[in-house]
Amino acid sequence: MHSDDKTRPEDAPENDTAHSAETGTETGTETNIETDAENASPASAEAAESKVEPKVESEAEAEVEEPSTEARLAAANDQILRTLAELENTRKRATRDRAEALKFGAMSFARDMLSVADNFQRALKAVEDMQEDVPEAMRGLLDGISATQRDLMAALARHKVTPLTPMGEKFDPNLHEAMFEAPGTGQASGTIIEVIETGYMMEERLLRPAKVGIAKD
Repeated sequence: MHSDDKTRPEDAPENDTAHSAETGTETGTETNIETDAENASPASAEAAESKVEPKVESEAEAEVEEPSTEARLAAANDQILRTLAELENTRKRATRDRAEALKFGAMSFARDMLSVADNFQRALKAVEDMQEDVPEAMRGLLDGISATQRDLMAALARHKVTPLTPMGEKFDPNLHEAMFEAPGTGQASGTIIEVIETGYMMEERLLRPAKVGIAKD
């Protein structure tokens, strides 16, 4: 009996030690699991964020995605066509301006020469009125004036300058300048009954309107 009682107190520490070891092992295991869980939480969060961020970046890239090659080619082709059209318009405009410069470049000079033609015309008309009273010695001079007047008109005609002789025509304010109106002429109202000063055209442009008198009812 006594021997058994002595043995039990000696075995008790071993049992307590084993129990403590097991308890310690379990406690340590739980602590490690909690520690791993705590350590794993930030990494998991970062991993989750890293999985979301590429999705956001891909959406942003889709929004600012560069145009396709076909779209760039179409835009470049459109720009080239516009540039070519502008160049063609510029070329046509330059050609038209050059043609007008060649056609009407001498317009100012031709207008200045009209006064010379007027003076020749007045001189010859005055001689016609006094044809019988002109001395024989002056007839050669008058013939020379007449020839010069014809040459001047021919030179003007070569540059497309033509006189306006609207006698008997209907008055046109775009071509004629009315100097007086005469009633009781027997002509229709607005008919040109006298040309006081000859007008001139250069091509389709008016150099000088003809000064005329018109009939009035």
